[in-house]
Amino acid sequence: MAQQSSSSLFNCFRETQSLFLKLVRWDSCLEIDEENVNFVRRDELNRSHSKDREDLNGPPNFELHQEPGYESPAALTHVQVRLLTSWEAGWNVTNAIQGIFVLGLPYALLHSGYSGLFLIILAAALCCYTGKILIACLYEENEDGQLIRVRDTYEDIANACCKKLFPKLGGIVVNVTQMMELIMTCILYLVVSGNLLSHSFPSVPVTEKTWSVIAFVTLLPCVFIKTLKIVSKLSQLCSLVHFIIILVVMTYCLTQIHQWSWAKFRLSIEFEDFLVSVGVIIFSYTSQIFLPTLEGNMKNPGEFRCMLNWTHFFACVLKSAFALSAFLTWGEETKEVITDNLPSFLQALVNLCLLTKALLSYPLPFFAATEIAFACISRGNHPRYTSPLFALSVRGSLLLLTLLMTMFVPHFALLMGLTGSVTGAAMTFLLPSLFHLKLKWKKLACLEKCADISVFILGFFCSLAGIVCSIKGLLEVFGRG
Repeated sequence: MAQQSSSSLFNCFRETQSLFLKLVRWDSCLEIDEENVNFVRRDELNRSHSKDREDLNGPPNFELHQEPGYESPAALTHVQVRLLTSWEAGWNVTNAIQGIFVLGLPYALLHSGYSGLFLIILAAALCCYTGKILIACLYEENEDGQLIRVRDTYEDIANACCKKLFPKLGGIVVNVTQMMELIMTCILYLVVSGNLLSHSFPSVPVTEKTWSVIAFVTLLPCVFIKTLKIVSKLSQLCSLVHFIIILVVMTYCLTQIHQWSWAKFRLSIEFEDFLVSVGVIIFSYTSQIFLPTLEGNMKNPGEFRCMLNWTHFFACVLKSAFALSAFLTWGEETKEVITDNLPSFLQALVNLCLLTKALLSYPLPFFAATEIAFACISRGNHPRYTSPLFALSVRGSLLLLTLLMTMFVPHFALLMGLTGSVTGAAMTFLLPSLFHLKLKWKKLACLEKCADISVFILGFFCSLAGIVCSIKGLLEVFGRG
């Protein structure tokens, strides 16, 4: 039953794994929230708490200048902000890029061979680069040539790029994109939890959707989460569970080291299978959606670039070691999720860990989504928008929305793949490179312009491939229906 239970987890994911992972940011499903907990905070917290920052740490090491027409949103008084050291920020980024996607990397190597190892290194470099250029868009040079932080959020960057034609359009697009990713992630956790419970207790005459409702009941306390302190504690537990899963797999692989053989690597690859590998590898590194907030809440933002370098280097080494050891252990028998290759007694443990991880991960994207919704609604500074009852109603509405979509949206995995193909590639490649070109064009060297254009083209084809594969899957499903 353990093998059936572990395999059934990704029966729910299988359509997403084969379509959504074809250059879809499953990080939008798992990556957004997965292990980003300690810095899951609304981008706009930087503005509303900039004064607190000065009071706690003295004058910041950069000048904050507000552009003409810049309007500060209502302060989110129900959220606590704690400035981060570079080590704390690095821990958060590491969690963001060491999510459940790691479990699919050995399968990616199966379909990409030696090129997969190169892709793991290349993806780390590309995502690190787009993170840096996104943060660079927050700054401008003053008359003395010093960098000044003139923007605080991803939304500010978007608005700055569109201000001549449509001043607020860019911010609206960014906010809608973020909300789509976060809500889809919450729904996926309910679907996965229901699937796990259904196959963990097959003798109980309850449908999978009913199990999802039961899982939803355990998540009701999320409506009372008002501070990041609670979310951070859940983050630590979620990270611990993830570490246990990785530790179990790595330990077993090391016991099978006598079976390892480099001959298991393939030289020839199938293009469609290769797309799956690219999707798994590239989008296991994404964390751009939270970087402006993270950098804005660091005690020393000047250390951000260095922190981003060593976190991505560390992730690259760890992912390479994990993927390589697992693939060398099982070779052609490597499954989409490497935990399915484990013996039954280990699968039972991993299955329990995955269920726990899914439930602990839900508050992360849910909290981020409620903060975005609340910040957008409360821009008018109306007194009723600051009342605890109003905040509770917003959280309750979003929580109920995730359940209703879980219950009534057909073929959710494929629909999620379609939206993720757009939002994932956009937030990771398209928007950072486009914004950087728009805001820094006159100051960029020719090589930098070529790099940004190349990243944009790559992101465009990633998104296009994911959309085509998702639509193809939807047509096949509805055609059979």
